[in-house]
Amino acid sequence: MQQPRTLKISEIFPSLQGEGLRQGEPTLFIRFSGCNLRCRFCDTKYAWSEGKELSVEEIFQKIESINKRLPTRWICFTGGEPLLQDIKKLALRLKNQGFKIQVETNATLYQNLPVDWYSISPKPEQYFYHPQYLLKAKEVKVIIVKDLRMEVIRRLRKEFPDKTPLLLQPQGNRKWSIRLGLKILKKSAEEGLENIRLSLQLHRMVGIR
Repeated sequence: MQQPRTLKISEIFPSLQGEGLRQGEPTLFIRFSGCNLRCRFCDTKYAWSEGKELSVEEIFQKIESINKRLPTRWICFTGGEPLLQDIKKLALRLKNQGFKIQVETNATLYQNLPVDWYSISPKPEQYFYHPQYLLKAKEVKVIIVKDLRMEVIRRLRKEFPDKTPLLLQPQGNRKWSIRLGLKILKKSAEEGLENIRLSLQLHRMVGIR
């Protein structure tokens, strides 16, 4: 398959990883444009369509420029949905330069990439995910929507290895969502479900992007 000449990028920026097990680590984010889902609770709807066409070389130059000021070895591909685009050439270039790569994905798509960390977030209504992630996901993030049921948690915990944590992530750290997350966490413990955690969004707590 012919490699695309450009990738559509919404933004490139340095920050701390605000979610999941890598929370708090300095990270450079590449936000890709486009998404194959339209979740009502999405907090980056601007990335569904907004963006600029950049070559791999242009992206790498921006990364080098940022990294001189704020050094990090971690690059996070996020979106939108980064796996809508053919990102293998970019991933290989970054790995050859010694970077570690995290991909944040809704898990409906899969590419064979040199990735160090898959952070997957299956979405309602069916919580579908590509079967490759059963062994490759480092963490499974479950957004706490108002109609989230224990059946979803039981199913995901049964399907994924016990070593893979299920992270209950409140919507934007909203109080109702945190309360529901605590309720589900307690119920999970009562049922003996292991490695399920509440995961607040650090970047919202400390006021960074």
